[in-house]
Amino acid sequence: MPDYSLYETVVGLEVHAQLKTASKLFCGDSTAYGAEPNTQTSPLTLAHPGTLPKTNKKAVAFAVKMGLACHCSINRDNWFDRKNYFYPDLPKGYQLSQHTTPVCSGGYIVINPDSPDEKKIRLNHIHLEEDAGKSIHDADKDYSNIDLNRAGTPLIEIVTEPDIRNGEEAFAFLTEIRRLVRYLDICDGNMEEGSLRCDANISVRLKGEKKMGTRVEVKNLNSIRNVKRAIEFETARLIGLLEKGETIVQQTRSFDANTGNTFAIREKEDADDYRYFPEPDLAPLHISDDFIVEIQKTIPLLPAERIKKYIGEFGLSAYDASVLAEEKSMADFFEETVEELCAMAGKNDKKKPLKKAAANWMLGPVKSWLNEKNCGAEEFPLPARQLAKVINMTEEGKLSFSAASARLFPLMLKEPESDPEKLAILNNLMQQSDVSAIGLVVDKVLEKFADKAEVYKKGKKGLLAFFVGEVMKETKGKADPKLTNELLLEKLKS
Repeated sequence: MPDYSLYETVVGLEVHAQLKTASKLFCGDSTAYGAEPNTQTSPLTLAHPGTLPKTNKKAVAFAVKMGLACHCSINRDNWFDRKNYFYPDLPKGYQLSQHTTPVCSGGYIVINPDSPDEKKIRLNHIHLEEDAGKSIHDADKDYSNIDLNRAGTPLIEIVTEPDIRNGEEAFAFLTEIRRLVRYLDICDGNMEEGSLRCDANISVRLKGEKKMGTRVEVKNLNSIRNVKRAIEFETARLIGLLEKGETIVQQTRSFDANTGNTFAIREKEDADDYRYFPEPDLAPLHISDDFIVEIQKTIPLLPAERIKKYIGEFGLSAYDASVLAEEKSMADFFEETVEELCAMAGKNDKKKPLKKAAANWMLGPVKSWLNEKNCGAEEFPLPARQLAKVINMTEEGKLSFSAASARLFPLMLKEPESDPEKLAILNNLMQQSDVSAIGLVVDKVLEKFADKAEVYKKGKKGLLAFFVGEVMKETKGKADPKLTNELLLEKLKS
């Protein structure tokens, strides 16, 4: 049995993110997902003689936006190269990519922030390139089918330094990348549709060794979990080969998600095999300082900054802050709700508790509804102002949380523009704060459970929650919990 503790895994990732442009990188063909095969191609996509490509300005802006968010240096002068290789779904016989001058250099992504496992994963570069088409091998028993709709779609390729040491770190890195491209609104991050794909370069070496081991590349991994699984399998396979004294061959491999195994598909090419040379039909691309400044203005507050804000300014736990910042639409809706609540509070000192109350609602009733409907906060039917009104009613004691969340909240989802207070009154949900009325119910409960009242007086103070529950049951959840507690404590003293 190999002693895995003697070895270190070294991983570098190449992440391809399909950019959310309406047209392709070098022509006006549509990039819409799901069209009939081979209906989104033109002589430009197919590189027919006499056609001339033109660079998509929005794709360049998206690449720069990602670079700025990843702390990269933006290269002002760029050009595209032809990467020559033959494959059936590559209609030109070459791919237009950036080999010599990537649009972004350096940079980093922080994984597991604010934890003992926090680590900075360095980026080598981010470059622009066009996608190939798609080969479909299981639609016909005798032939492979080719769909060229995807050919020419703009991609950025995010290339890391070999800083990743295991599958868990790769999982965390890809999770951050997916969250980041969604925040920036440059890619939808759907790995199932192929708009975010990953190749993993994996090698192993003895701990303390400086020289890199022979690497293998596992191609086109289509889920974050499968990247982790592929790295773990390859780590065990490569260590096993070294322990047996066998030679590791540099090769390209694929991953079988059903078995969790990788398998060889070809020997790994080097850059010389692609015979790169500058694309003669495209002029060099200059990125101006003004262009970069304008893009910088479009970058929203990013997840790490939002988490710090929620912990420091809002008083939330690190876990709650992280969940709220996970999706931009969720974070935006939360902040809009907080803003509405604080406006309702005016200049009083309730603002921090209101922010926590808003977080509890977002992580409770709102998130439950979103999970049930399998949708994002951008599809939530209730406007932030309306949700804020419901939250404010509970904070002011007009409505119990149970009545608000279990009864008023579903009613508001059906009638988003209705006035919450009127709807609560109409459905007899308003909380009772009348001392005499609640006092009568308290007396009734203590009389009904006189034996338990005696046990309480002898020291079993945990029974107070039981009495509160019984009062709530009698009032159908409408009694003010705070007032109920006060009345019970007073009457149980006597």
